Amino acid sequence: MVETNIISNSEVLYEGNTSPATKVLQDFKINDENVGRGGLIRSWVDSMRACSPTHLKSFNNHSSWIREHPSALNMFEEILLATEGKQIVMFLDYDGTLSPIVDDPDRAFMSKKMRSTVRKLATCFPTAIVSGRCREKVYSFVKLTELYYAGSHGMDIKGPEQGPKYKKKNQSLLCQPATEFLPVIDEVYKKLVEKTKSISGAIVENNKFCASVHFRCVDENKWSDLALLVRSVLKNYPKLMLTQGRKVLEIRPIIKWDKGKALEFLLESLGYDNRTDVFPIYIGDDRTDEDAFKILREKRQGLGILVSKYAKETNASYSLQDPDEVMDFLERLVEWKQLRCEA
Repeated sequence: MVETNIISNSEVLYEGNTSPATKVLQDFKINDENVGRGGLIRSWVDSMRACSPTHLKSFNNHSSWIREHPSALNMFEEILLATEGKQIVMFLDYDGTLSPIVDDPDRAFMSKKMRSTVRKLATCFPTAIVSGRCREKVYSFVKLTELYYAGSHGMDIKGPEQGPKYKKKNQSLLCQPATEFLPVIDEVYKKLVEKTKSISGAIVENNKFCASVHFRCVDENKWSDLALLVRSVLKNYPKLMLTQGRKVLEIRPIIKWDKGKALEFLLESLGYDNRTDVFPIYIGDDRTDEDAFKILREKRQGLGILVSKYAKETNASYSLQDPDEVMDFLERLVEWKQLRCEA
């Protein structure tokens, strides 16, 4: 019989000041009487612009940034040298990494070729999808049973049902550290849907343990109106916080949990924590992926790869420009592993 290892909210501590995961809260304070409503909303909108710029220069013009974050394809041999004698563990964001960024979040489909590549990757290395989407939505896009899925920014983690070959015990995995917040997230989601009806292009998504307000299709002149509406809902929920991704506002529980914590949890679950012969590779394009990049940099273990065509501040070591380059990199890893197995 397969045993299920469940981590509940009782094992997670509230963290009022937030961890590196939520340093964006320095920009997004929901209730700050010292700032005043006008100054607060201006701060929010400034942060929305900074995180989601509409006019960017190609990073090909930023040679110094490229020197600090070289292409993972150009440096592939160097990366392989760093993995010598170590177990690679793959962590992949979804939107903007395995699939292109699209206006409609419900149509962020990955290509058949990308799905095939990820399936082959999972036969070579333990592989996890780590996304801000709810776990069920990500699975409906990916449709691969052999992967680990960490949805809602890692607040909903589930392992392969069939008992992955990498785990020593026949034990499925379930980690949901924010279950007590499910009713309030659902309540806030419904209020946000109602409140934002007046903002053309705004899309509110229920990601189970968090709610997302997408403003990719909202006129920039309406961002301050949207921020006001979001604040009018959230000011009554002191145990929720606001963070930001690529043209999306994320409403999440204030708990000490993020994509970096999810990475650490999965490594521990696989029996790879506190080992020097493990090499995690995390590939992501979003601000929320920085929590995982920072963990790897602080531990001096593995590496982070930022998916971006533009220069931006990051804790990642390498870069790739788009999902096509991500697929190329993953295919090279698979080919390298298969050749080693045949040798």
